[in-house]
Amino acid sequence: MSQPSLQTEFEFTLPRGYVDDEGTVHRDGRMRLATAADEIKPLNDPRVQENASYLTVLLLSRVTTQIGTVDEVSPDVVESLFVPDLEYLQELYERINDGRTDFEDVTVPDDETADSTSSIEPDEPLNVDQGEKTTAEEDSEPGNS
Repeated sequence: MSQPSLQTEFEFTLPRGYVDDEGTVHRDGRMRLATAADEIKPLNDPRVQENASYLTVLLLSRVTTQIGTVDEVSPDVVESLFVPDLEYLQELYERINDGRTDFEDVTVPDDETADSTSSIEPDEPLNVDQGEKTTAEEDSEPGNS
């Protein structure tokens, strides 16, 4: 009995692209699943303690493994992204790290003695409500202070 493999890295294409110091535009990249350390360690960073919104920058720099030919995505790289690209990466982070997405298409037979089967396909798009806002987005809207 084999377990379905867990997809831990996801390819993406940024809407605008990261522009490096030489003017090269990098759009294709990869993001990995976050670990507990990815979400805990940045909380001790003084930049996050001073400005909670900076947590997003640190989280994305930890889990984004590549943008174009940039193999080390630092907080400086994330800070340099255009707003639509930052929003895209935030949404992608939420989608791939949402615990429910791994189980959306799992089917379990009625017979308890039968093996469980899964129809999870790692390359299928993840279904996520696009209308939800994060707390940080709501706080940054005009009139919310």
